[in-house]
Amino acid sequence: MLALSRKVNETIIIDNNIEVTILEVKGDQVKIGINAPKSIPIYRKEIYLQIKESNKEAAESTTSDDLLKKLFQ
Repeated sequence: MLALSRKVNETIIIDNNIEVTILEVKGDQVKIGINAPKSIPIYRKEIYLQIKESNKEAAESTTSDDLLKKLFQ
């Protein structure tokens, strides 16, 4: 992991097209702004993990062969 120090209104650039700017620091909270192309999804990690788990559960759920046959009749 790369660790950088930044002050309010300072920015880092990732991959030439993603900007992360420190907007505000209050106590132990840091507010950041992210400017990236719309094609790049950006999630908080806890939300990303929920999506990942949900996708895993959906992929693992099994549908009976009879139900599939009914759908295609």
